[in-house]
Order: sequence, then C-alpha cells, then structure tokens
Amino acid sequence: MVKVFKTDIETPKEAKIIIDQLLELHPNGRITVDLEDCDRVLKVETNRTTDTNIIDLVRSEGYDCEVLP
Repeated sequence: MVKVFKTDIETPKEAKIIIDQLLELHPNGRITVDLEDCDRVLKVETNRTTDTNIIDLVRSEGYDCEVLP
C-alpha cells in the first residue's frame, strides 16, 4: 500500500531523520521525501501502518504532515 503526505520537511538532513525513524517501525518499507516538490511529498510504501501513525511520528518531530488525496 502506498501512502502519500504533504509535509514541510526542508532539508536532506531532516528527511533522513524522518525516513530513519519510519524505517525503524517498518524495516521492509520503502520511504522517500521529494524535497523538489512544492508539497515536500513523503511517500511511504508498506502494508503495516495507518495514516495516523505516520502523521503522529512526523508531527512528533516538529513537522507538519497531512494526507494528500
């Protein structure tokens, strides 16, 4: 399942922190942040999580995160 989110992550360092934390929870997942996109798209490919879990984790690090349709 692919989940796509709008974030305000700005730098590669910030993206790596979020990706590393998500990979701890979902080691077999594929996670990317497109810093070139105006929505700073976070893409999570996994079959074991909910939107709320991802949003909560990203927000706990101080970033905005919302589901993209």
